[in-house]
Amino acid sequence: MDEERTAGRGVGDPDRVPWGRWAGEWGPGGGLPWRSTLVIAVFVMAGTGFAARNQHDRETLDALGRALLLLGAAALLFRHRWPVPVVFGVAGVTLAYLAAGYPYGPVFVLVAVACFAAVVHGHRTAAWWALGLLWAGHLLISHWLYRWLPPSGDDPAPWGQELPAGAFAVAVLAASELVRVRREQWAQQRAERAAAERRRADEERLRIARELHDVLAHSISVINVQAGVGLALLDADPEQARTALTTIKAASKEALGEVRQVLDTLRTPGDAPRAPAPGLGRLPELVEQAAAAGLTVTVTASGPPTTALPPGADLAAFRIVQEALTNVVRHSGSRTARVEIAHGPARLDLRVDDDGPATGTEAGGSGNGLAGMRERAAALGGTIEAGVRPDGGFRVHAVLPLRTEETS
Repeated sequence: MDEERTAGRGVGDPDRVPWGRWAGEWGPGGGLPWRSTLVIAVFVMAGTGFAARNQHDRETLDALGRALLLLGAAALLFRHRWPVPVVFGVAGVTLAYLAAGYPYGPVFVLVAVACFAAVVHGHRTAAWWALGLLWAGHLLISHWLYRWLPPSGDDPAPWGQELPAGAFAVAVLAASELVRVRREQWAQQRAERAAAERRRADEERLRIARELHDVLAHSISVINVQAGVGLALLDADPEQARTALTTIKAASKEALGEVRQVLDTLRTPGDAPRAPAPGLGRLPELVEQAAAAGLTVTVTASGPPTTALPPGADLAAFRIVQEALTNVVRHSGSRTARVEIAHGPARLDLRVDDDGPATGTEAGGSGNGLAGMRERAAALGGTIEAGVRPDGGFRVHAVLPLRTEETS
């Protein structure tokens, strides 16, 4: 049942979009729709007055008849808060109006609006029952009870008039169902758009977090090592301490520049970055920075690329090598590392090795380095393998596909 499907959902549920919001009106949980109800009441009262002029065989529209019309219209004030009681109440008032022999006319508009509100709020079964009971009551009044009801001397109504009445009921229900389905579609589309926006925001936050981690982790590691060297040699070898401080200044300047680039992207989303994204072309800078931290890095390349690397793969390759070298500086007792780059027609292989062993000391990192490398590779459809070699060293092996959407 539809009532069961919507049970437990409060009038303020954000998934239920208010129907019939005119300017200054509110749906469930808000004020009463008095403006639209006033318009409906005026239309029904005036329309019934005009319709009565051509229905001399019906009772004159007196104070009781007008009171019934106003009562039905007043019930519509609560059609958004309590649609089920309202639709049955309006159907009952309409049936009483017809039983009293008053003129046909816009009184059925009250029933249509009440049914409409019930259906669009998810209570289609109640609307069907209300219309069915009203139609059954009208059949009894028109073809059996008319003998004892006003107007006196009335004849049974022709059966042919029941066809337009049935068509009217079907039209009201069909229109209500159409609006209900459209509201559900709009709500689903809004929910999908909101979910897509949240996904894009999460992906952007993750990308920025990776960038900041890779930039800061590498630079801070170099600064940390050089600060230790400077402190140790400050008195014994001032010239070597000066060199360490110079390295700290250069590393911090570079880190500030890359962080500023990431923050500029945050402040002006969609704008082109002021500086090109780093790539393997800046690998010599990484080697120099590693050397300043006391790490000797040898780079070998095979299979020269036939075309330039896609920007995404180039950036990911640079960051993976950067993070791998940072981990060597932080966690390895070896002071040498090897970087092997193998270019293929459809993939790029990266391998970073050190001879170990692991120092086992707390390096102060966030612990997200390997996870960040895997995320970068996975975003391009690639893979990362990282672990201890049988000889005690450590290896990072990345495979990045080059035929991605960026190049197609």
